[in-house]
Amino acid sequence: MANARDTESRTAEEPGEAPPLEGIRVLDLSAYIAGPYGCSLLADMGAEVIKVEPPGGDNLRKYPSTLENESRAFLGVNRGKRGIVLDLKTEEGLAALIGLVRTSDVLVHNFRPAVPARLGIDYDSLREHNPKLIYCAVTGYGELGPDSGKAGYDQVLQTVSGLCAMQGKPGHPEILYGSVVDYYAASMLASGVSAALFRRERTGKGSYVGVSLLRSALAMQSARLVWAEGEGRNVFRDMRSGGITGLHPTREGTLYISANTPHFWQALCEMTGLQDLAADSRFDSVRKRAENAPYLIGRLRQALAARGAREWEALFGDRVPCAAVREVEDMFSDPQVKEEGMIRRFEHPVVGSYLGFAGCVKFAQDSVALPDPAVRIAAPTFGQHTDEVLSELGHTPEDIAELRRKGAVS
Repeated sequence: MANARDTESRTAEEPGEAPPLEGIRVLDLSAYIAGPYGCSLLADMGAEVIKVEPPGGDNLRKYPSTLENESRAFLGVNRGKRGIVLDLKTEEGLAALIGLVRTSDVLVHNFRPAVPARLGIDYDSLREHNPKLIYCAVTGYGELGPDSGKAGYDQVLQTVSGLCAMQGKPGHPEILYGSVVDYYAASMLASGVSAALFRRERTGKGSYVGVSLLRSALAMQSARLVWAEGEGRNVFRDMRSGGITGLHPTREGTLYISANTPHFWQALCEMTGLQDLAADSRFDSVRKRAENAPYLIGRLRQALAARGAREWEALFGDRVPCAAVREVEDMFSDPQVKEEGMIRRFEHPVVGSYLGFAGCVKFAQDSVALPDPAVRIAAPTFGQHTDEVLSELGHTPEDIAELRRKGAVS
């Protein structure tokens, strides 16, 4: 659905064609990570995204941060958006949202299944105002079933879905830090919404898109979720290949090595002076190397002690898949990251100038991932664009002042 900002953000000097979602307006009513980051991925692909927050704000704004007066997490998962504040519990705030719905293509929220109807923003209600609306609900456990009403969070779903048990050792489960379920759900959101938009192009009809953290957590384990008839409960389901694949200490630093194919195994043995292992039929398959892991790891680590991790990485080059352990701060100056245009500079009213990630997908071979200026819009401050967005809907300054007086907007 076209809108007034279809081409406003594009400039003639930008290379490549228009981003694939240019002209698509997305209303982001979600909070925390999965929903907001999914909407940022849509912004990366050219969509105009308006973040709609309640008077209390997205709770992620209040998370601990070493940035003064701002949340690093909020900045990281809300790039490319304008921000407004509406109190949907007021008649006027709900009316303002309905006005936005009429001019939008997509609405995303992460309320529990029972909440939207109570607020008057369930799918059936909103499609009365916009039959072509793509309505995406992000839930913890899905729309049905005994747990559908529960609040869902990344680590909760990691725990319930087997991820923690599989990550740790038997009897000692471990959390995978980094909100992996949330970020995977965000990717599912972006792909699901994009597919719904594609179907709308063919049919002219809007649709409901459901994304849940539970489905995301299970999708991440598809290779484990295969249970053949007759197998017992304790069958080994992990994908770790064993053997020498893994992290190893070196003279200086730690090195990850993956050498599962015959070609890489032969190269590893040759370059570390372990040619006798390459010629030994006891170690000529991944399975055999896993069975003999203690012996092989001892020999390999003895050889790796001759050099530092970065030295081995340079020596192995593309002959042995490996990487020296780095800190996340190193990514800001990494030559590969820089060449691919993954780090962009943002300007923020509170934080000022900062570097951040943007651009997951590349659509043109001759340019970096989606160089459209929209991806360089920093996350909005609380209510930063309320007046601007409401003015686009036809509200006068006097109207907006009255809405603010009634507490409907901020």
